[in-house]
This record gives sequence, C-alpha cells and structure tokens, in this order.
Amino acid sequence: MSVLKTTCPSCAGPIEFTAGSTIVVICPYCRSAVARTDRGVEDLGKIAEIAQSQSPLKVGLKGVFNGQKFTLTGRAQMRHEMGGTWDEWYATFSNGWVGWLAEAQGRFYLTFYQPTPEGTVLPAFDALVLGQPVSEIPSQVPLIVQERGQATYAAAEGEIPYKLTPGEVFQYADLAGKGDAFATIDYSIAPPWVFLGKQVSLPEIGLGDAKPHERDAPRVSSEVMRCPNCGGPLALAAPDKSERVACPNCRSLLDVNQGNLSFFRALEPSPAENAFVLPVGAEGNFPGDVKFKIIGAMVRSVTIDGERYFWQEYLLYNPMIGFRWLVHSDNHWNFVESVNTADVESTGNYSGCTATYNGEKYKIFQDATAVVEYVKGEFYWRVEQGESVQATDFVCPPRMLSREATRDEVNWSVGTYMPVAEVEKIFGITDLPKPWAVAPNQPFTGRFWYTWAALPLLVLLFVGIVGLPLWGISRTVYSEQMELPPMQNSQQQQQMFSKPFTLKANSNVRITAQAPVNNSWADLDVDLVDDKNQELESVNIPIEFYSGVDGGESWSEGGQSQDATVSSLPGGQYTLRVAGTWEKWQQPMPVQVKVEQNVNRGVNFCCALVLLFFAPVFGLFRKFSFEASRWKDSMFSASAGSSDDDE
Repeated sequence: MSVLKTTCPSCAGPIEFTAGSTIVVICPYCRSAVARTDRGVEDLGKIAEIAQSQSPLKVGLKGVFNGQKFTLTGRAQMRHEMGGTWDEWYATFSNGWVGWLAEAQGRFYLTFYQPTPEGTVLPAFDALVLGQPVSEIPSQVPLIVQERGQATYAAAEGEIPYKLTPGEVFQYADLAGKGDAFATIDYSIAPPWVFLGKQVSLPEIGLGDAKPHERDAPRVSSEVMRCPNCGGPLALAAPDKSERVACPNCRSLLDVNQGNLSFFRALEPSPAENAFVLPVGAEGNFPGDVKFKIIGAMVRSVTIDGERYFWQEYLLYNPMIGFRWLVHSDNHWNFVESVNTADVESTGNYSGCTATYNGEKYKIFQDATAVVEYVKGEFYWRVEQGESVQATDFVCPPRMLSREATRDEVNWSVGTYMPVAEVEKIFGITDLPKPWAVAPNQPFTGRFWYTWAALPLLVLLFVGIVGLPLWGISRTVYSEQMELPPMQNSQQQQQMFSKPFTLKANSNVRITAQAPVNNSWADLDVDLVDDKNQELESVNIPIEFYSGVDGGESWSEGGQSQDATVSSLPGGQYTLRVAGTWEKWQQPMPVQVKVEQNVNRGVNFCCALVLLFFAPVFGLFRKFSFEASRWKDSMFSASAGSSDDDE
C-alpha cells in the first residue's frame, strides 16, 4: 500500500496519508485539518481536540466484518444542534472497502456508501416526514425516517475520507429498518449521499476482545467542577457525555461543553421539585448484574381535561452500556430502554390505534403533550424547563411501549414493570411509597385463580361427562309386587316382608315404591333388615296423587311412585319390611317395590361443582375489576377491553 508523506502547511510537521481513500489528515502537532488535492496539500483550518470519552474504541484498533479485516484510521466528532456529540470512526478495509462506524449513546452503527440508482432523486431535507419510508434508497427492508437534524464538525483525529472543514454545519437524516438496518443521508453534499448498514455489537465486528482496560468500565472518579454562578462544587458522573447540569446549590441550569460549564438560566420554582424519592448519585445492581448510576432526574407532566398529572424519570448511566431510564408514576416503577423505530408497527385510527413490537400487540392508552417541569443532575441533551414532546403510550402488561415525537425526531422505547420490592432491592432501601392504584402496564397476578385453581373443576366435569355414565350404572337387586291387606282401622299399619336378597358393600341403595293411588294417598314405612344382626335402616316413602279439572283445564299433583335413598350398607343378605297406611284403608293396597344399588343421584356432584366453581369465578371477577381499574384513567378506555398478558 502506497503512503503519501508530506509536511503540514501550517507547522511543517510530518504527516502521512496511509490510505488511498484518505482526503484529510489531522496534523498531530498543530491540529490543522490538512487536505490533499491534485496540486498538493491544503490547510482547511484548526480543529478542536477530540473530547475524550469512555469509548472502548481508538484509532488503530483492528476488527473484522463479514470476513474482511479493517483498521480504525480516523475519527470525526459531531455536535448535535440540540447538544450532545457522537463519534464516527473511519474504517479502512484490507479489500479496499471504506466504512463508517458511528458511536452514539453506547450503540454502534456500521455503514458504507450506497450509490443510488441512476436517475434517482432523494427527497429534500425539508420534505422528509418522520415515520415515513424513503423508498428511493435500495434496501432489503423498508427504511423509515427516524431523525432529521443539523450538526457541526466539532473535532477530529487521524485520517478522514472526505473534505472535513472545521466548524462546518451540515444537515443529515437517520433512517431505521427492521433487523437493525440503519442508514444515514448526508445533505452536506449535492446530491446527497446515502450510507447504508446496520446496528452492530462490538463482538460482532471483531472488537469484543479488546484490551481489558478498553473493555472494562473505567474506574475514575467523577469530575469535580464549580458552578460559574455560585461557585458551588459539582461532581459530574459523565462529563464527556453531559450537555446540561442543574446546580443543586443555586438552582442554575448550566451548559456543559466538554467539561466546561457556562450559565444558561435559573430554574423556575416548581411544586414538583420535591417529588423525587431517589437521590441523584444512587447506584443499583439491576437484573443481569448490571450496575447503573442515577445521574439525572426530572419531573414531567401531561394535562388532560384541564388536570395536570405528574411523574418522575431518573436517568441511569453505565459507561459500557449507555443510558436507560427508571420511571416513577403513582408509586409504580418501569425500567425503560429505547428500541428500533422500524421494529414498531402502529395501525388503526386514533381511538382504536394499536402498536406491534417483538410479536406483541399493544393497545393505546394515552396520547398527550409531555412537559418538563423540573430537573436535577446532568443530562445528555440540553434539557430545558417547559420543553415538550408528543407522548403516546401503548400497553401490553407487563410492558409499555412509548412514542415520543418532536418536529425533527421520533423515538420509541419499551418499559418493563418493576414491583416496588424489586426497586428497593436494587438500591438497598426499604421505605419507598407503595402504589395506591393499578398502573397502565401492571400485570395481573391473580391468574392462578382461574387457571390452575380451575383444574379440579375440569377434573370434576370430566368425571361427570365421561366417568359417571361408565361407572354410575344402577343395578336392580330386588323387585316384587306386594299386596297389603285391608287395615283394621285408619290408624293401624299393615305390613309384609319380602324375600331375602343380597346387597353389595360400598354402594348406595335406592328403594322405589309404586301404588295405584288416585285422588288419595298412601304412607309407607320401609325397613331394610340385616338378616345377620337384625339391624335396621328405615326410610319413609309417602305416595299421593290428585288430579281434576278446574275452569276447563286439567291439573294433577304428586304421583303414584316415590323413592328414597340410603348410603351404602355393609354387604350381606337383607329383607324388606313394608308397613303402611292409606286413605282407603278398607281396601287392600297393592305395592310394587324395587331395590337398586349404585344409583347415580348427582347431588354430591352438584355440590362439588358449586364449591369448585367459586374459585375461578372469583378469579375472573378480580381480573375484570383489575382491568376496569387499569383503563379507567385511559383516554381510550372505550376501545381498550381486557388484556390477555397476565402473570
């Protein structure tokens, strides 16, 4: 590989253009941006030193992507118009590829220049619509506009493959697609250039095995500064990434410029400023054994039907992971992290809008303007009191999908519900206030009562539907026609004995008596006599039947047959003693007697069914009540319905 060696036109120091695609080299001696032209080299002006961050990357680091080796040979640092910086690393591949590895808020995006088809005209910067696809870019997946903005070339080092002019302001647009697809449109060039690639992880590009001191979280103390307004001490947890910090001593909101502080404005008093329950600076071990530190906190609000609702958001920071949020609302907690905009699909009209993410369907809960009421600590953008975004929340317990949109940017994030006890465990505290209502994405924890608690009911129904017809077939053990002789008087019973018959143990007994009564009655006392020990089991069987005509309509009451059932008796030989009285006592009374065993009555089954049915009904009632409480504060409760994502 040929190397162009020359001297800096500003300081005469030696410089080298090691890659054929390199256009600009940053002089390591005087910080001049030196461009090579067809007539030599040109001094483009001085450029600031790189604001050193806790990035694991550095110029000279080697990696591999898609089997091709590359070297990071340069770095450009851009400053966003709203504050904050990001780095773009120039990757020179051994096969001649030229790539850019962008690093922003702990995420990495590897992109390559993508020529557009001949005759293609990209949308103008002002014509871009957030959330809409840009079909002019050739890509395997649709790319939608996620952000459009303006940035400044703030600093650089090493070799750069384009003509970087210090302090130049340019416009850009970031696009996202499913499967971590990513693209940038650079409007500093006419016609605009497209850089297409994807979000990557460091191990994915061969940089996961960097030296330990580059991969481990730095063990440096927070940088201590003094407020330019009151002189009070300030300890910044992320001085390389923070853009604004609130002084706790004089309530000043300060700009942070590469660790240098300048007064921006004083914070306005707010009734919400004492609402924080976690202190800035607190550290906690989150699930996955990841330690985050609270570096900032803010109170936000929405106004619905003339009433303001407040909540708190805590900015979490880990040097090797980046930023996350812990949201506190109505004493409920959510751990929030951003998601790829293109991975979210929203459908439906305003009131029935839904969103789908990661295979789950979310229902719209709220759509309102969220306003910053008060801030503490430091932030990675230039936060202001009164700044607002359009915030739309969708729920699928235990998660909440949120969309925040401004004129130039749209971001999606997903929050996962965290019980108070879990937050207390993370931060090692015990006195957090407890919730008083149901949160929008709080999971219902009583699912047991209408799932597993319903299992005995299903077993009983199986027995009733399948088992009883098989096992509950009655068996006639004795049947006889008797005739009781006429009574001596209306009070004295007449009786008869049956022939002996055999009963099996562990089986109930039903005795049925039938008598030809007609507009009269008969009252029978029946005894089951154990022939072995003469023990009795007695039942009474009253029989009555009346009928007639009243007003031209026939009627009847009672019947000529009745029965009685006794529990199982010891097995053995038994005899029936039938004694009775009847209304027409002067006449004999013929009686048909039948004895059956293993009779399916269904009484125990019905009692068990009622008892076992109570638990799932109670569980479903709790669930419906829980869902009603969840949606009563929603702007879209009429379109919500109940959720199926319970725990």
